[in-house]
Amino acid sequence: MFSQRFGRPVVLTLHARRRMAERSIGEDILLKLIERGTVRHKDERRLWIAGHFPDRQDNLLCIAVVLEEAVVIKTVMHHFVWEPQA
Repeated sequence: MFSQRFGRPVVLTLHARRRMAERSIGEDILLKLIERGTVRHKDERRLWIAGHFPDRQDNLLCIAVVLEEAVVIKTVMHHFVWEPQA
């Protein structure tokens, strides 16, 4: 997988792959989330990307990401709620 948005390959941790399997989230949904989701930065390297998928009952989906030489997906969450921004 490659992210056009970030100009880097996408790497999934084992933890992220397991969460995807548990939550029936395929790579197609993950790539849509990476490319079109709402981004909130924790700092220069760490961020969250979230998005709604109307066909799913567990919205909002969110991924925790670290930007390195690749877009590293640390985990995949569902029923996500944004915390208020400071």
